[in-house]
Amino acid sequence: MTATTLAPWTYAPSLTAYRRWRTRAVRIGSIGIGGDNPIRVQSMTTTDTMDTDATVAQSIRMIEAGCELVRITAPSRKEAENLAEIRKRIRAAGFDTPLVADIHFTPNAAEIAARLVEKVRVNPGNYADKKKFDVRTYSDAEYAAELERIRERFTPLVRICKEHGTAMRIGTNHGSLSDRILNRYGDTPEGMVESAFEFLRICRDEDFHEIVLSMKASNTQVMVQAYRLLVHRMMQEGWDYPLHLGVTEAGDGEDGRIKSAVGIGALLEDGLGDTIRVSLTEEPEAEIPVARALADRYTARQGDPIPEIGELPYDPFAHERRHTREVLNIGARHVPVVMADLSGKEKITPASLFSWGYAYSVPLDKWNLADQACDYAFIGKHRIDFEIPGTLGIVQEHATWLLDRDKERHYPQVSARDYRSGVDRHPQLNFVHCTLKEVDDAFLAQMKDDPTAVLLLDTWNDHGMAEQRRLIIALMQQGCDVPVIIGRAYGDISEEQLQLFAATDLGALLLDGLGDGIFIAPEGVGSDASVNRLAFGILQATRTRISKTEYISCPSCGRTLFDLQETTAKIRARTSHLKGVKIGIMGCIVNGPGEMADADFGYVGTGPGVITLYREKEVVKRNVPSEQAVDELIALIKEHGMWVESVEG
Repeated sequence: MTATTLAPWTYAPSLTAYRRWRTRAVRIGSIGIGGDNPIRVQSMTTTDTMDTDATVAQSIRMIEAGCELVRITAPSRKEAENLAEIRKRIRAAGFDTPLVADIHFTPNAAEIAARLVEKVRVNPGNYADKKKFDVRTYSDAEYAAELERIRERFTPLVRICKEHGTAMRIGTNHGSLSDRILNRYGDTPEGMVESAFEFLRICRDEDFHEIVLSMKASNTQVMVQAYRLLVHRMMQEGWDYPLHLGVTEAGDGEDGRIKSAVGIGALLEDGLGDTIRVSLTEEPEAEIPVARALADRYTARQGDPIPEIGELPYDPFAHERRHTREVLNIGARHVPVVMADLSGKEKITPASLFSWGYAYSVPLDKWNLADQACDYAFIGKHRIDFEIPGTLGIVQEHATWLLDRDKERHYPQVSARDYRSGVDRHPQLNFVHCTLKEVDDAFLAQMKDDPTAVLLLDTWNDHGMAEQRRLIIALMQQGCDVPVIIGRAYGDISEEQLQLFAATDLGALLLDGLGDGIFIAPEGVGSDASVNRLAFGILQATRTRISKTEYISCPSCGRTLFDLQETTAKIRARTSHLKGVKIGIMGCIVNGPGEMADADFGYVGTGPGVITLYREKEVVKRNVPSEQAVDELIALIKEHGMWVESVEG
């Protein structure tokens, strides 16, 4: 490929027709990544690398679960050397799955591992640097001297990889950017890309191209922006290196799956990504089905034609919410709303609302509202014969609403055809249901002049996210500031697929600031409670509406100094009621300090049985015995005025 001039917003082959970005094929042992190869799935062992038996056994479990690359940490020379025995035993068991050595801080270990396994991963933020959070200004000469120092340290590894046919991942992590990068570029997607490019240029100077790149972050907005900017910059240069996708420290359970799908799925939707790793605070083999479900959705992605985009009216490399007008509590300054689908129920009763965040107290004759309570409930043709909660709006099909139009907080859903014909409307709020095919200039003009309209945007296109994005772009191009509720229906899928697909489809739009609410309409899949959690989980993962505690929890590896799953569960049990508080739980120091900058409080393993506590990126207490550390963390939260007592206690 040769360098080219691009539109300033270009980061994908197309934003309307699904096409994977064609990268070069990189050979990693028995498999290829990029090119015409399928999207590969991979994971990382959590065992002590010196425990050969445990590492081999876990690697085999991962492979049997479908893992196509097994990554193993090599924090020092001895672990790197033991990769030879681990590889030998895995091969003797009949598996040829490539092994990847994960390297931080130790170039000597990388140089050993590169002779023994099929791929090495280096983190440019700490391969030749140690983070000190040193604030200073580098002159051009000083910066050039730093780059020369890195070249001298990194070039031997490049030459070893080239000699031995070993591939390399240059894996930038938002939480471990070097002080040099932070001081010149800031804690930004641009800094993440430049961090990788510093090392990539050295590889190119050595004519070494068996390289995969990654831009991981626990913040999905930053992660997606960094990958997009990376591709944009590569397109400008005429480069085409494959992409390893991942949201780092995604957490566990539903939260980890939703957050991973938001970030990874947003990129896959636009054809970006050649291999993926879902980082869950669970056993590594549990990551593989999640990664596979995300990847498999694109093996035969088609979709109805969508009109091309002449110019993108927003910046895909920075998050800014689309400007919309205020219609009651929708749009403008309001957080995105959640609409529940109750239209399929036989009858609507007070109990129908319990799973959506509302609890009715008979003795007190009042409704109690949870932090995750839906804002609107679509009840279709149903009618309600009880007093509804004071914060809830009821949405009915237009014909039914005409019977209840005098009831407080009852609003109609109007079809695009009926809206055009001028049917009766509510004086304050009307939900107009439409798809891209139903929109033309006359419709947009009518909606532009209607201060009561909210667009309920639907799609039946297999490439639905792109179709919905195209309609919102049309609104922006026409200067129509109508708020938009993003709606999607799902059927014939599992509950986990519902989590992953909805997080991908809705999350991708929210990450770009496109959406004033979401409406998930599953058909026979998932309980009401799980769908409600999913909706609020997507908003939390995109950082567009915070309704609970956020845990930035790493997936564990051989460097981990305590039981991450057990510790995360303990911390969650004590702190899950702290709405809006971000807590980082890191097994070791590798990404800990950097990720602490994105968390309010940090809990980091720094030695066997000892924990260091952080307030943002600053160390507050060192070497706290692990049996006291959770209590000390809670004391720290209280000290900074961010503790509230839970309802239970």
